[in-house]
Amino acid sequence: MQTVYYSAMRNLLAFVVFAVAAISLSAQNNDSNRAPAKSTATEHAAITDSHEGVTIGVEPWTEASQYKEKFPKKSPFSKGIVAIHVSFRNDNDHGLKVNVQSIRLLVQLSEESRQELVSLSAEDVADTVMLKDNGKDPTAKRVPLPIPVPHSGRASRDSNWTALRDACQNAGLPTNIVAGRSTVEGLIYFDLRGEVDLLQNAHLYFPNIVSMGDNQPLSYFDIALGHDSAN
Repeated sequence: MQTVYYSAMRNLLAFVVFAVAAISLSAQNNDSNRAPAKSTATEHAAITDSHEGVTIGVEPWTEASQYKEKFPKKSPFSKGIVAIHVSFRNDNDHGLKVNVQSIRLLVQLSEESRQELVSLSAEDVADTVMLKDNGKDPTAKRVPLPIPVPHSGRASRDSNWTALRDACQNAGLPTNIVAGRSTVEGLIYFDLRGEVDLLQNAHLYFPNIVSMGDNQPLSYFDIALGHDSAN
């Protein structure tokens, strides 16, 4: 009887050890499976700046894969246009008015040359991507970077052009008003002619945001886009 008892105890102990080892291995596998997702989220984390109850987050889209969901057919990135995802979070009780047209991308072309780029409208993006006769000289030097020029050849704006314009509008900022205790987000577009490396030393400048509570301007936001700038 004693022999049977000790044999049963040894079997029970072996089962417990095996169960603990299996649980530990499963936990390690789960942790390793979660690690890549965490790394990816960190890689694409927004760069933020906050003051006066307002937080602006920016995330440059510098990889073709980031455009696939919003632009499944034709991507602005294929023609050197970079989209920047911008979010405005307003923690105040009153609304804000953002002058989107005043936003500038400040790029350092060389030690002696710095340029302010204005954002492209949805029509500008569609012209650049879809039209051959878009007012640009393909033989011109790559710097300075282009300033958007209105396109006059409306006859060549076909259904594909319209589809891309609509996609750009739908993905863009839906409004320039940010209500109290709310967030507005969307894309703004800049023609970098594929010079994505310029973003490493670039700044996104927001000079004109007005409080609708007292009609007073907020201090400007100047957000560095380099990797080391993330908060």
